Amino acid sequence: MAYDLENKLVVGISSRALFDLTVENEIFEREGVEAYRRYQIEHEKQILAPGPGFGLVKALLNLNKLPGHEGRIEVIIMSRNSADTSLRVFNSLREYDLDITRAVLSAGASLAPYLTAFHTDLFLSAYEDDVQGAIDSGIAAGIICSDGVHSYSAEDVPEQIRIAFDGDAVLFSDESEKIYQSQGLEAFEEHERTHADTPLPEGPFAKFLRLISNLQQEFDQNEAPIRTALVTARSAPAHERVIKTLRDWNVRVDEAFFLGGVSKRDVLAAFKAYIFFDDQTTHTLPASEVVPSARVPYKNPEPKADEDKGNKTDDDRAKGG
Repeated sequence: MAYDLENKLVVGISSRALFDLTVENEIFEREGVEAYRRYQIEHEKQILAPGPGFGLVKALLNLNKLPGHEGRIEVIIMSRNSADTSLRVFNSLREYDLDITRAVLSAGASLAPYLTAFHTDLFLSAYEDDVQGAIDSGIAAGIICSDGVHSYSAEDVPEQIRIAFDGDAVLFSDESEKIYQSQGLEAFEEHERTHADTPLPEGPFAKFLRLISNLQQEFDQNEAPIRTALVTARSAPAHERVIKTLRDWNVRVDEAFFLGGVSKRDVLAAFKAYIFFDDQTTHTLPASEVVPSARVPYKNPEPKADEDKGNKTDDDRAKGG
């Protein structure tokens, strides 16, 4: 009988999102694919250090150990590595006792076509093209901050999984954000006030939030192993439409922060997020110093009003993994 992924929460993660491959990626960029291949083979038995997505993956896999939830989570390595350069990754999986047995190794080809084939619900990678392809296919995905940023070690992964989301262009569409961009804050607030009873359109992470919310409902509210937070730059009066939208979706968000322009970094550190999803580099880069963070490349041709237009993302330079 074929292995069925239909009723599982499927997470696809690249090797560079799961492990620290900073040195290896520098070799790839500086010397090319052949030098990278040689280095990986020569260091095949050297175990890789945890990367920014390690804590989230380890904690999600631990859910499979809970009675009645065996096999609920499936994690798949989805990498542009070749099979020839992947043994070091599998050796590291075994060393950390991560129950990951499936992999897509595309040898440089786009991973986007395979995400749907594996019923992927969440995809994390350091390579923007693959993440954009996932978003375009309706799959929640983020470009994980991978260079010199916060990651959980193999020993300090907390038991409760904490996931934080931005609102506009992440959980919701950027429909209202465009009004702010084109007409300013006063017009944005007036629009949200007059449309408070109209649910916001869904963004790229709406479906994933529903899946997490459904999983939470399988547990007593005080004992759920997953806790979620909305961390948004919105403030009153633009808060009401958000709250009513989540109510309309019948989803659970455990904590909500309407910051009104206050920095998200310290709030995320206090929340102790396993990962934070936001569509703006100006939020993900400072957040990545204290919690693992990923940028969501929502399809929006216009720059954000508060975005540093001269600041490249941490993954504009990425080529592999």
